[in-house]
Amino acid sequence: MALASVLRSELPEFNKSLIKFNKIFPEDSEAIPEIVRDPPGPPRVLAAPPWGVEAAPEGPGFQMLHGTTTLAFKSPAGVTVAVDSRATAGSYIASQSVLKVLPINARILGTMAGGAADCSFWQRLVARQCRVQELRNKEPVSVAAASKLLANLVYQYKGMGLSLGTMVCGWDKRGPALYYVDSEGQRVAGRAFAVGSGSSYAYGVLDRGLAGAAATAEAACALARRAIYQAARRDAYSGGRVRVFHVGPQGEKKNKY
Repeated sequence: MALASVLRSELPEFNKSLIKFNKIFPEDSEAIPEIVRDPPGPPRVLAAPPWGVEAAPEGPGFQMLHGTTTLAFKSPAGVTVAVDSRATAGSYIASQSVLKVLPINARILGTMAGGAADCSFWQRLVARQCRVQELRNKEPVSVAAASKLLANLVYQYKGMGLSLGTMVCGWDKRGPALYYVDSEGQRVAGRAFAVGSGSSYAYGVLDRGLAGAAATAEAACALARRAIYQAARRDAYSGGRVRVFHVGPQGEKKNKY
């Protein structure tokens, strides 16, 4: 080879390590390690610890602890949303006055459960995109379209540590609508949802109340308030004020307790 001749790599003084290896391990010697005689794959496999298997991370890692109670349900009068106002970081109560409902437009609301920063950022981004669509199409965005947009956005970051469990609900040309969207990109339509650490307590009140008559907006708001109050009593991570929102054909109405 011309390059080998220029580098003089064929001379013994340039191959001392190879000569030493051949003396210790003859060609047919069984002393040659199996990993050298029969490598498992390309050279990069040998460099990966341990031999191509990813090492498990050391330590407990970063864990985000959350606690809240949010709920929403449909009724003949519209969609009713109720939330608490406590923000926690583990056993530490960070705030008692967090607004966990974010408006997407005049008739669509989104709730916050999970990481406050994640919920706030993605719902505000959806609100901006919905506003652009309204200006472009000259008509309000439907609840189904807003929830689908949010699900598509967060699905692109699946497995990257997002923490989001939100309900997108409101009133559009089809009537009341309610969707649950989480950080895995899951999107589910339903009549009633409760999300958060106190959701199991809220469901107990909701299931009984929805079986009865909640035909008016006042009755629906009273049921939502009672469910959040019960969850806040039993769940240590829920508390503060109870905020109730009702969205009907005329738009949004807010109540504080």
